[in-house]
Amino acid sequence: MSLLAFGINHKTAPVEIRERVAFTPEQLEGAFQQLRQHPSISEVTVVSTCNRTELYCVVDGEETAPVLEWISQFHHLDLADLARYSYEYLGEHAARHLMRVSCGLDSMVLGEPQILGQIKDAFLNAQDKGLVGRELNQLFQQSFSVAKQVRTRTSIGENPVSVAYAAVNLAQRIFSDLARSRALLIGAGETIELVARHLRNAGVKDMVVANRTLGRAQALAEEFNGEAVLLGDIPHQLEKADIVIASTASQLPILGKGAVERALKVRKHRPIFMVDIAVPRDIEPQVGDLDDIYLYSVDDLKEVIEENMRSRQEAAEQAEQLVLEGVEEFMLARRARGAGQLIGELRQQTEKLRQQELEKALQQLKKGQSAEEVLQRFSQSLTNKILHEPSVQMRQASADNRHDLLDSARTLFALD
Repeated sequence: MSLLAFGINHKTAPVEIRERVAFTPEQLEGAFQQLRQHPSISEVTVVSTCNRTELYCVVDGEETAPVLEWISQFHHLDLADLARYSYEYLGEHAARHLMRVSCGLDSMVLGEPQILGQIKDAFLNAQDKGLVGRELNQLFQQSFSVAKQVRTRTSIGENPVSVAYAAVNLAQRIFSDLARSRALLIGAGETIELVARHLRNAGVKDMVVANRTLGRAQALAEEFNGEAVLLGDIPHQLEKADIVIASTASQLPILGKGAVERALKVRKHRPIFMVDIAVPRDIEPQVGDLDDIYLYSVDDLKEVIEENMRSRQEAAEQAEQLVLEGVEEFMLARRARGAGQLIGELRQQTEKLRQQELEKALQQLKKGQSAEEVLQRFSQSLTNKILHEPSVQMRQASADNRHDLLDSARTLFALD
């Protein structure tokens, strides 16, 4: 059995590919049902965010093709295309990858904290579905511990650098005074909440939150003294919005070219700044072809992010060292656990011999035989039976000139 980390991310695949491999909550239910019955996978956790889709698995042997084939079939993707954009890590390398991801060292935004919460949610979801066993539980718990150490022992998370921060930072470059701008936020999840926080810190006072459910939109809007609307109200809200930032879990675009064209006419072609953070995308790419529209996808934020993360490089080096220590600790414990089954079998075999000899001794005692003589025979017989098979194997090893086995036996039985 091997640990396997398999996936695609913002480094290996463009957003057009990532959005086709992402799992919606509804898709995850079906995916878990299939994975539970997969003959090659005994444990699995699925991490799916706007920048990555990854499967952490315990698989038979070191064969990774079944996982690649399963994802290809589930998402109806060409196998060769998926292989070209994907990556895979086995054993120690899989453990290191998860720990780096958990610490934000593999994120578009170096050290961003949101990914840890997303990984914890993915782990708990898989655990609730009965797809996490001892191996993945130990791996994820160790990853969470390392991530905590990185947060407390380095300064990697001190500066506000995130996709949400980058989106607002980009808006500040286009609008000289954000305080005079009206923002329309599509979605009401964690990312949009972070966007709203950065917008408020940048001076934006007029915010509208549009969401599929009004209750969630109201809860978020109230926190920022904004207005809550349903997704169906977006066309009307577009007419008054200077900034539009979208991040939902919708499988289909929420904002199309036609609605934006109509809004621009009402606005008399006053420009609108748009950022689509979602994967799959919430805003049709064709919207970016319109005059007076400045549309950016999550990939377009890389330049802004790179400028803001240089200060985190030194902290990242410290974090990498903590990750290496965490991997070493995990692999050491894993190797120790690997002997557990063998030790258990040995104990079971010895216990069986003990029970057999004990039953003989008890029968002898019932017949009135001397307790001292019974105990003598019991101890001699038990010793002989426990050592019989090892003795046979050592004699055979000597006959075969297998001095390595004889040296191992000397070590195992502490005969030095």
